[in-house]
Amino acid sequence: MSDFFKNSDLSRSEADNIVSDTLKKCDDGELYLENSKSESILLDDNKIKNSSYNSDLGFGFRAVSGETVAYSHSNEISKNSLKVSANNLKSTLKSIQGTYNHSINKSNKRYYENINPIEQKTLNEKIKILNKVNDYLRSKNDNVKQVTANFSGEQKSIEIIRSGGETLTDVRPLVRFNVSVMVEKKGRKETGGYGIGGRQSYDNYLKEDNWKNVCDEALRIANVNLESKPAPAGEMKVVLGPGWPAILIHEAVGHGLEGDFNRKKTSAFHDLMGQKVASEGVTIIDDGTIDNRRGSLSIDDEGTPTEKTVLIENGILKNFMQDRLNARLMKTKSTGSGRRENFRHVVLPRMRNTMMLSGKQTQDEMIKSVDKGIFAVSFGGGQVDITSGKFVFNCTEAYEIINGKIGSPIKGATLIGDGPSILKEVSMVGNDMMLDPGIGTCGKAGQGVPVGVAQPSILIKKMTVGGTKL
Repeated sequence: MSDFFKNSDLSRSEADNIVSDTLKKCDDGELYLENSKSESILLDDNKIKNSSYNSDLGFGFRAVSGETVAYSHSNEISKNSLKVSANNLKSTLKSIQGTYNHSINKSNKRYYENINPIEQKTLNEKIKILNKVNDYLRSKNDNVKQVTANFSGEQKSIEIIRSGGETLTDVRPLVRFNVSVMVEKKGRKETGGYGIGGRQSYDNYLKEDNWKNVCDEALRIANVNLESKPAPAGEMKVVLGPGWPAILIHEAVGHGLEGDFNRKKTSAFHDLMGQKVASEGVTIIDDGTIDNRRGSLSIDDEGTPTEKTVLIENGILKNFMQDRLNARLMKTKSTGSGRRENFRHVVLPRMRNTMMLSGKQTQDEMIKSVDKGIFAVSFGGGQVDITSGKFVFNCTEAYEIINGKIGSPIKGATLIGDGPSILKEVSMVGNDMMLDPGIGTCGKAGQGVPVGVAQPSILIKKMTVGGTKL
């Protein structure tokens, strides 16, 4: 854990006093201190193309009155910079007064180790593995023309000081390993990619069996795409595979269940609390408490312990994801979902690990029930409109389904629809719930934060598929 005052002319007691004085007439707020260390190592085209290390230190000072948020940040932790920030906050909120909410739950639970993954392995060890990755893939198949591999690691230490000297801390490790492969056959080029990650050390990712599995999966996807044919177009049944396809739930549904969009009535779900919004058997949760997962947090960026939040239960809308500001204004409680990219950004209600829970059907039952449709295994990029819930997603691995059997791989398939409608079109929920491999990053209001998704196989009985074959 970082000692944020060790090399500063600002003492902890002075910081406490400035925070308490600044926030005494506010509804909420905090001093958020952050020290992050990160690295990235990239191999591309047979050589190490980039190796970078970054260290970042600073604070964000927030004051909240009513729905007005005043925010100031600095990359210098000093007496003067904190006083300047305090004066800025007071000036912004001088005509607005509130009553400070001191209540905040405490928890000793930790969902990841207090480690710095960057320091656990030398740079040479990581480079050696990346070179092995390159050699391994090129030796497996003569069609391999390009290999890209990347290690990234981070340790983020935070300290939150609230009015009255209340202090909360967390140390967050994060690692990720990605491989991309380009193959060429008879003049046709295709790519495949795969990655793994989580809040733990590099050890798992540097084990030979694990990095080889990542390589094999990336190559498998590339070879599948090499044999693919144009995707069909039209309205049809769609089977989504388990795990990463839950990114559709995250984007098309999850954002619409964040508190700020619903308080402002810009979400398609804002007036549907307690109503049926999905098929029976559909239960969606957002869970920050899964050990070592990319989207897990011991506390959120306001200091609230994270939890397992039931959003939709058996088709009924039960909760929204809340930070402290939106929870207060909506007369409910924070769900530990207040997040920020770093100290330069304000807190927003955000997802953590968003998951659809398992049902009773098997994937095989779903496939057999489809006369004509597609089986979507993995997604790439997509676009979502929060207000309407409308989305477009690109499939990076998909297959046609003909007469209850999986057929040829297809290329260029897009899934088109809107979140609220799609939830009601789910006719089967599988018993094979799977977590994603740990590579997700969510964007909102210009901020990116690590997230996770999970789901079982599901059958959507009617969905628009965009393709090139009619």
